[in-house]
Amino acid sequence: MGIRLLHLHLHGLFRSSELELGRDADTGGQTLYVLELARSLALRPEVDQVDVVTRLIHDRRVSVDYSRPEESIAPGARILRFPFGPKRYLRKELLWPHLEELADQLVAHLSRPGQGVDWIHAHYADAGLVGALVSQRLGIPLVFTGHSLGREKQRRLLAGGLDRSQIEQTYAISRRIDAEERALTQADLVITSTSQEAEQQYSRYGHFRPQQAEVVPPGVDSTRFHPHGTAQERSALQSLLQPFLRDPNRPPLLAISRAVRRKNIPALVEAFGQSPVLRQRHNLVLVLGCREDTRQLEKQQRDVLQQVFDLVDRFDLYGQVAYPKQHSRAQVPALYRWAASRGGLFVNPALTEPFGLTLLEAAACGLPMVATDDGGPRDIQNRCDNGLLADVTDPGALQEALELAGSDHQRWRRWSDNGVEAITRHFSWDAHVCQYLALMQQRVQAAPLQASSVIQRSPAFSRLLALDLDSCLDLPEEESLGDLRERLHDQSFAASTGLVILTGRSLAQARHRYSTLNLPNPQAWICRAGTDIIHVEDSEPDQLWQQRISKGWERDAVLKAMDHLQEHIQLQKLEHQGPYKVSYLLRTSNQGLIGLARQCLRRHGLQAEPQLRCHWFLDVLPQRASRSEAIRFLAQCWKLPLEQVMVVASQQGDGELLEGLPATVVPADHDPCLLNLRSQQRIYVSKHSSVAAILDGINYYKFKGKI
Repeated sequence: MGIRLLHLHLHGLFRSSELELGRDADTGGQTLYVLELARSLALRPEVDQVDVVTRLIHDRRVSVDYSRPEESIAPGARILRFPFGPKRYLRKELLWPHLEELADQLVAHLSRPGQGVDWIHAHYADAGLVGALVSQRLGIPLVFTGHSLGREKQRRLLAGGLDRSQIEQTYAISRRIDAEERALTQADLVITSTSQEAEQQYSRYGHFRPQQAEVVPPGVDSTRFHPHGTAQERSALQSLLQPFLRDPNRPPLLAISRAVRRKNIPALVEAFGQSPVLRQRHNLVLVLGCREDTRQLEKQQRDVLQQVFDLVDRFDLYGQVAYPKQHSRAQVPALYRWAASRGGLFVNPALTEPFGLTLLEAAACGLPMVATDDGGPRDIQNRCDNGLLADVTDPGALQEALELAGSDHQRWRRWSDNGVEAITRHFSWDAHVCQYLALMQQRVQAAPLQASSVIQRSPAFSRLLALDLDSCLDLPEEESLGDLRERLHDQSFAASTGLVILTGRSLAQARHRYSTLNLPNPQAWICRAGTDIIHVEDSEPDQLWQQRISKGWERDAVLKAMDHLQEHIQLQKLEHQGPYKVSYLLRTSNQGLIGLARQCLRRHGLQAEPQLRCHWFLDVLPQRASRSEAIRFLAQCWKLPLEQVMVVASQQGDGELLEGLPATVVPADHDPCLLNLRSQQRIYVSKHSSVAAILDGINYYKFKGKI
């Protein structure tokens, strides 16, 4: 049986043909790379199946193509679309609250007979988080490619003058960095396109290990990108650009990118406008995606385009700058060839460029470059010797590089030839896929299986009720407690519904407290904040669960690292500690402490996660441990669909319980911090408090009797 692969590419608009590249900030080079990689892998005889998982979208504003659950890419390769979050199209920054939902669906999908895969390859931070969760739960090896990284983006944006609150509001940068850290913790292999990514960008992450990374240069489709154009395509481009250019025969400075701040296109326009040499010698051609009406674009796109329009006006560049509203994907290779036929240059002034696919495409068409002195362009220049690099944050340096690059025709010709030759030698898709598969077989398939298996149990019940002893069952109203007692002891209810008790206490403490409630014995206990799982028929914690969460856990190192915060926290008594749980009390209420604790742990490279409960209690747990993960582990053991699991969440720290597929009840007296999570799927906000809310939720979700 051949290799089976699963790629995760969650955001943007993804289909098998006619990609809408440049439509928005989320539909760019990554989309094309994943599509071409899937198509090229499917051609290999050792590969049996390649699946690309993306988001199912029902939205009148986008093509109906994105609402098809399955779509063929090529024989042996397909797109699988899963619904998660709202039906409408969302930019990637708004997907974070819904990723657990997809992870739950994928675990169910991959657990079905015949749907297993040999490894998962996650692309970008959002897919990295989902991939890490699925890999952790099923033991499937994980490969991660960040494409662009949150810490680098944050660094560049801060250097560009944005403050941290602006960056957080626009890009949800902290969630992105958290997801990247989680992916790096779980990943068996990190694939980068350049050595600079590993050495300078990934190295800023606490959970990155240099031995994880391998450089695999991206591939270029030689059937599309080559120097040999036709008179027909040149004629088509002439009609596309002629309305803008007074003298269309001048050597063009061509830029093809999305209209986003990171691409730094206004700096290119300004450098062109300020240079008499460039204005006399060249035209400037800006292909910035497709648009019908700028008013309908996202704010960032509108802002970038408005800057371009303002600069054209300020420097009076009319007749010298082209910025067509529409172009097709088929016209992109023709644009490169057209620019090369006129002795032009391809310009990439991006503030950060980890990949640089457009640079490779241009080189394959014989078009030399002037590009940002950053990761991808550096590696390309080292291999291709086909242009100049510049510090694009310095307008003078960019202007100087452009003037120099276009000043010598013989050198231009040498650069053009060098680029075509180097692409054939180093950057073909055949070379990329060969190296990719060799790495997978060497590094991933040779990796030891992760501790993720479960012992299958065969319970009589078909659904699960998970109750928190420390919140919803703490100081219950006697009348409501009596009603709950009657419901849980009901023969029909008990026959169909399993009971799990959640607590931060040890098992002995929990049993003592629970015995005073006179409720039925649970089928399992989740103790010590999710680090212990005890089945009713066992006396000891589940060893497979502890094996899973123990990976990378260093309790003594956690204690040492957290000593740096001792002015804010103090250790709780010994009875509140555990082998996989370090518990503190806050000396003063401090909402920012959780961030400081997380930074501290990452700085020391520890696979641990802080959790704040009830504003005063801080637990540090293994990164793979939580109450929600413990619930999912039990559901796997009992082969229960997560849709048949009901939990109650009311306190600070319960946010983890609200995400994903389980049915969740939020009592009326919930902590205000849960308000921003109420829009999640499968959340019912009760009008009742405490135990009465449990009964209300049982009725709402129809947990009343046999299913």
